[in-house]
Amino acid sequence: MTDRIDAAVAALGPGELTESVLARHVAPLFARHKLAYGERIYLANHSLGRPLDATADDVREGLDAWYAEQGGAWDAWSAAMTAYRERVAALLGAPRGDCIVPKTSAGQGLRAVLNTYDGVPRVVATRGEFDSLDVILREYARRGRIALTLVDARADGRYDTADVVAAIGARADLVVVSEIVFNTGQRLADLPAIVAAAHAAGGRALVDVYHSLGVVESDIAALDADFAVGGGYKYLRGGPGACFLYLHPRHLDGGLRSLDTGWFAKASPFDYARPDPPRYAPGGDGWLESTPAVLPIYQARAGLRFTLAIGVARLRAYSLACQRRLVAALAARGIAAQGGTEDRGAFVVVEDSRAGEWAERLREQGIVTDARGPCLRLCPDILNTEDELVRAAAALAAIAR
Repeated sequence: MTDRIDAAVAALGPGELTESVLARHVAPLFARHKLAYGERIYLANHSLGRPLDATADDVREGLDAWYAEQGGAWDAWSAAMTAYRERVAALLGAPRGDCIVPKTSAGQGLRAVLNTYDGVPRVVATRGEFDSLDVILREYARRGRIALTLVDARADGRYDTADVVAAIGARADLVVVSEIVFNTGQRLADLPAIVAAAHAAGGRALVDVYHSLGVVESDIAALDADFAVGGGYKYLRGGPGACFLYLHPRHLDGGLRSLDTGWFAKASPFDYARPDPPRYAPGGDGWLESTPAVLPIYQARAGLRFTLAIGVARLRAYSLACQRRLVAALAARGIAAQGGTEDRGAFVVVEDSRAGEWAERLREQGIVTDARGPCLRLCPDILNTEDELVRAAAALAAIAR
């Protein structure tokens, strides 16, 4: 089935993506979803990405190895994990595959980083971090494990780089920021300045790329961030559990260790030798933990292959065009929306105190969106048609009236 992905993308040709070309060559890769989902309009692609047909076959491959080989399946599973790490590295712009450490959530990656500190580190973050990171940071702070400074958004709801840099000041041990803010879609300006400020203050920088990987082109090596966390749940169409922690190569020399470790981090885990202290594997393998979740690695394969094959730049250009059409359709019906500009992510936002109610009423009409506080989020992707966007705009306008 994955060969079908390469063939379909090749059939698109080198030009810009269009609705008709995508319908002809790409939509058939999602036939199972279309058959099961019916005529509902799905505009929550920023939340849970739609799976390719090949995803089911990939997961079955992982299961088949288990059925056929039992414990011997680890040969196939380990190879699949290596391929996963290399694909994520390629998409992220990481210099090598073992910079990527598989995790089951972004929060697991954050905890691994927090648990490298023996003292009480000073951590700077924004109030715009997604709950999976925000809850962990606040709990660590509540228990006295970290000294946490949270940067507020300005009156317009946007986070300003200068405010983050000011909060870092002359000393910070860890800075945690999202490249794209989960509820408003803001793309944080001048991220390199934040990373540089963290380093100048003697600290490290962790970037949450969950809402940017697969949305905007990434070069994590050029950014010089120490860590990044993300996953395939959204734009990479990999579903839950297929997440990762990125570590800059300078942290793979064995000088930085986390309490979050386990037997898979050992140099030869299947030899069952038990030296004291443990002898860890070199590079990123030394950051693995206990027995890893295997099936999410297979689950993520098709989405990663698809995104790498089609290219983030092409997906970004098409996303921005779709967002602009949706914003225009809403504006024509008297609804102000934000989206379709380079300073934003992949979804359109309508701000209103009734956002949650509107999302529920749209769902009742077969139009799936979501709301985060006062932000109604609508995310068109390569499977949405212009007719669907117009119908969604008309339905929202009728509800708002």
